[in-house]
Amino acid sequence: MDFQHIPNDLPIPIDDGGSDHLPSLHIPSVILRSTDGSDIRLDDFSRNEKVVVYCYPMTGRPGIPLPDGWDAIPGARGCTPQSCNFRDHTADLARLGVRVFGLSTQSTEYQQEAVNRLHLPFNLLSDEGLLFTKALMLPTFEVEGRVLLKRLTFIIISGVIEKVFYPVFPPDGNAIEVLGWLAKYGEN
Repeated sequence: MDFQHIPNDLPIPIDDGGSDHLPSLHIPSVILRSTDGSDIRLDDFSRNEKVVVYCYPMTGRPGIPLPDGWDAIPGARGCTPQSCNFRDHTADLARLGVRVFGLSTQSTEYQQEAVNRLHLPFNLLSDEGLLFTKALMLPTFEVEGRVLLKRLTFIIISGVIEKVFYPVFPPDGNAIEVLGWLAKYGEN
């Protein structure tokens, strides 16, 4: 299975209103385990620091089949291309003073494989216990008994969600979309 490319015939996700409540919310004080072994609180960054958090359902692993019907779920496929898009634009985001994190409900151990395989220069955060997801009421869906995040990206400035991208499609253009918004934000 090729995780690097997005098939042309994927269903396009629609905006179901699942993120409408997020802009202007303060980030909750929830500890998230990071792939570098540290505990991260997204509300703990300095007053003017910008943080981008891209939420994704789950990364696949080479040699392990994706859940049945995965490609038929709007917005499910594309976690690897989204992560690689942020990886490829990390320097551009850093020049704007932005920190990047990926977030999923997968375990830290599972996420570590993706960080190593994809050579991600930023950390993935695990919300395996769904504490952060529930605190922000992030949009989710269930597959094979697992609660997974719908794909969305939000920008935190001074502890407040300033911008939300939802639904994110195509996922391999998400970092460029974020960069465009940040450039306009910086002009104001």
